[in-house]
Amino acid sequence: MKEGERVLALCDTEEEYAQLLTEFLKKHRDLPWKIHTYTDVEELLKAEKTPFEMLVVSESAYCDSLHSLQFLRIVILNESGVMRWENIPYVDKYQRAEEVLKGLLSVYMEVADVCLPRIRKNCNATFIGNYSPVHRNLQTSLALTMSQILAREHTTLYLNFEHYVGIPELLPDMQTLDMADLLYFLNAEKEKFRLRMQTMLKHVGNLDYVPPMKSGQNLLTVTAEEWMNLLQKIEDLGEYEYVVLDLTESMQGLFEILRMCKKVFTVTREDRIAKSKLLQYEQLLALYDYDDVLEKTERLSPPHIQRLPEDIEQLTRGELAALAKNMLKGV
Repeated sequence: MKEGERVLALCDTEEEYAQLLTEFLKKHRDLPWKIHTYTDVEELLKAEKTPFEMLVVSESAYCDSLHSLQFLRIVILNESGVMRWENIPYVDKYQRAEEVLKGLLSVYMEVADVCLPRIRKNCNATFIGNYSPVHRNLQTSLALTMSQILAREHTTLYLNFEHYVGIPELLPDMQTLDMADLLYFLNAEKEKFRLRMQTMLKHVGNLDYVPPMKSGQNLLTVTAEEWMNLLQKIEDLGEYEYVVLDLTESMQGLFEILRMCKKVFTVTREDRIAKSKLLQYEQLLALYDYDDVLEKTERLSPPHIQRLPEDIEQLTRGELAALAKNMLKGV
């Protein structure tokens, strides 16, 4: 092992599983470890003579002799569903590889120091804002559609700031970490923010997203400074080429967030009340010296779309997708 190299030693006597998991882990080049894979415990004991970071061992391969190795953390890949050993963290072996990885990162973060290697993509994030004072206007559907279209060729993150999201696939259950947790990690565990964020990301195809807050009331308590710090931190990660923001007036600092966006899309309607709301919003922007937001805002009134796809992955087809592609031409 090279000096300064962080190693995760994976031991599983099920050769096919060990190979597939290793291939999956190696695809994630920004992980903090070099992967050493073994399908035999004796081989592992002979090979790993120097201290290393993580030992990940299947339940069927685990034995007391493994504790003669010098590792920082051990994780058992649980096969039976029974927790046979106390004080050893478990990760369910037979779940999606992505969830296995999140479990390993969660365990590792408890002992990771502040000097994690950070292989950055060095992306300059382009923020795209979606906001309108007019509601029930396809804003979220369009934002999700453009995000998925961008994600086909670019690293893209979608963030939803609605009080009530209304899309079941995006809604986190009570055990799922959400935007509120991400803000907590930013404030309480700054040095581990990158890994924390990795563990909570969800995906729609190639698109990454952070689950929106379970309780929209929490949006009201977040300060403008906290929102700006979060977005700046995401930009500093250098992971994303595009960050699509689905914004609402439920958040403090809305105008400042719009100001940091390269482009703002404001979806509206043609009725008298919608026009009045839009006029009031634009007057407020001018009154508070946010004319620059107005200058980069594109206003649009989508045509009536009779039926939207029920599956959000299907949004990238049909009339809505054509509209989103046209919107992205100016980005």
